[in-house]
Amino acid sequence: MKDGAPLMALTSIAVLLAAVVLAPGQEIRIAAAADLKFVMGELAEEFEKQSRTKVNVTYGSSGNFFSQMQNGAPFDLFFSADSEYPKKLEAAGLAETGTLSEYAVGRIVIWTAADAKLDVSKRGWQTLLDAGMEKIAIANPQHAPYGRAAVAALQKAGIYESVKDKLVYGENISQAAQFVQSGNAQAGIVALSLAVSPAMRDGKRWEIPAEMHPAIEQVAIVLKDAKNKDSARAFLEFVKSAAGRAILAKYGFAFPEKDQERGKKITPRGSESARVTRRRVQER
Repeated sequence: MKDGAPLMALTSIAVLLAAVVLAPGQEIRIAAAADLKFVMGELAEEFEKQSRTKVNVTYGSSGNFFSQMQNGAPFDLFFSADSEYPKKLEAAGLAETGTLSEYAVGRIVIWTAADAKLDVSKRGWQTLLDAGMEKIAIANPQHAPYGRAAVAALQKAGIYESVKDKLVYGENISQAAQFVQSGNAQAGIVALSLAVSPAMRDGKRWEIPAEMHPAIEQVAIVLKDAKNKDSARAFLEFVKSAAGRAILAKYGFAFPEKDQERGKKITPRGSESARVTRRRVQER
């Protein structure tokens, strides 16, 4: 990090927090998609350092959270792994108008354990077609956006029909990753944000080219019945700030194209460049 960058980051957080009056002892209740399991912890920790607000995060699949919120689940802020569920909440009058915010764009990878015989980083899609591949873990596409992205990528690669009987479904993307970590599946299509986390970064991975699946546009929104709306808004603004995005980028997240066009592009540390990815695909 360049000299002065830490001070600038802290200053930006302080400015955001100064925009609202946060009473001591407040708590924000956040429902977060499972791909945020590690990065959200860092975001919450940094926010708590600069505010007097406790951040309480529950992780799960975006679709399940959507169903819970339709039935009055007590959350202040929803960080989804897609845009559709937050939009539906807003349309149903269950979210604060004007708070819908795209905070990141997710990526998916094929991941195997470090001791796997097949080197997915070199073989890519061919790893899943190997005769020794018995189970491939993905998130349940019925309610997990990362699961839908995995299926779309398999179809685009032309191998879905060949591997569909090998697929095992996690309740969310975090559980799908756990299936591979535990040895219950030989490979998985998981979020890059999980693959670069301390628990999984020693494994082998191959990043699936972004053009092979619909963009995983991740959107957050403040809920209508939020008890601490000002604090929820402040946290959301922090996540979208330069300081928040630096943390997101560390876990491989990209950002909306419209923001990149405005000169706000941050290169994800956990991600290979599109140029390198395309070259590897061509070599195979």
